[in-house]
Amino acid sequence: MNQVLDRYRSVAGDEAVRELEQLGRHLAGARVIHVNSTRQGGGVAEILDWMIPLMCDLGIAADWQVVSGDGDFFAVTKAMHNGLQGQNVEMDSPRIRTYMDTNRQEAERLRPILADADFVFIHDPQPAALLTILGAGHAHWIWRCHIDISAPQRRVWRVLRPLVEKFEASIYSLPRYALPLPHPQFVIAPSIDPLSEKNRDLTDAEMLELLAPYGLDPGRPLLVQISRFDAFKDPIGVIQAYRMVKKHIPVQLVLAGGGAADDPEGDRVLNAVRTEAATDPDIHVLALAPDSHRTINALQRAADIVIQKSVREGFGLTVTEGLWKGKPVIGGNAGGIRLQVFDHHTGFLVNTPEGAAQKALFLLTHRDEMTAIGQRGHRFVRENFLLTRQLREYLILMAGLRLGFSDRLELDGAAEASA
Repeated sequence: MNQVLDRYRSVAGDEAVRELEQLGRHLAGARVIHVNSTRQGGGVAEILDWMIPLMCDLGIAADWQVVSGDGDFFAVTKAMHNGLQGQNVEMDSPRIRTYMDTNRQEAERLRPILADADFVFIHDPQPAALLTILGAGHAHWIWRCHIDISAPQRRVWRVLRPLVEKFEASIYSLPRYALPLPHPQFVIAPSIDPLSEKNRDLTDAEMLELLAPYGLDPGRPLLVQISRFDAFKDPIGVIQAYRMVKKHIPVQLVLAGGGAADDPEGDRVLNAVRTEAATDPDIHVLALAPDSHRTINALQRAADIVIQKSVREGFGLTVTEGLWKGKPVIGGNAGGIRLQVFDHHTGFLVNTPEGAAQKALFLLTHRDEMTAIGQRGHRFVRENFLLTRQLREYLILMAGLRLGFSDRLELDGAAEASA
């Protein structure tokens, strides 16, 4: 029996767990290395935090490595991130040299670790040059892009494309993110861990303890946005929407989140949000530590409405988290949020602060509809965005690369489509 995986039978079902066990037998002993740029902060780190133990539980030798760099390197990679999402950024020769020099240094450090790998997953642009520097050897190298690169700035894509086209395959969260590359491309949507500290059920006593420090009024409606302090998350637009709602209903707003080691712009955005909110005691701007998972859980469960008003979004796991907790979500009409939020079904998609305010007022004045939308959202996540589904798709991809993508994989006598 798989001790870690077995915990998920009660949530995902026996069949989902059995599928993973069967796929795991095809990959038993395989050495898998994931490489990203931060161990805390953001959805990538959260996914790897649960994925590595589950892979190991299936008999796969999985490991997680993090590339390091100085402030100049992360300033360049943040510019690359913004440019890939369509923002106009500078990508001159000194910046490219900084990026490549750091990747060369990290390549030498990681060379002995990656030498014996069977599969190497490189997450996002920060470590994307490692394959060019090290060469693939006998391993299958896969680039996993978590951001929306559907309309990248050309000068940034000209730097990145020669690096990522060398990979054997690439993975995206949505079909529209995939750009023309000379290798197979796959769509695997992210997911949440329903038993993690951020998503498990909380008792009333836990809720009281976790929320007590923040001075929230339980008698008034609460709007909550949880996200990194990033301009693409549009926290100022959320404040504008809240002010429109407050003219009609005495609501409270929480903007909570933290930074990530690979995001040097977080403090600037946080300061701008604090300045915008400074005169209103009903706006609670919370800069949380990276391990504040139980606090985030409690805030989302206390919310009447969860907001994620991103203007660009790779997927939006905070949307998934809110839906899992039975909350209607008002989301920006962007990226992976569109996969999760459907008008009048799991929430509402909006393009402006005015639109967000209008939908919040509708929900707050139609409580029965709010409850029904929340219940549908919870079911939708259970059926589509739990970690067992995402892990299964990773395992199918790995088995396909190893076996050459034959039409079918045989799982204990039952034929299973490979991709």
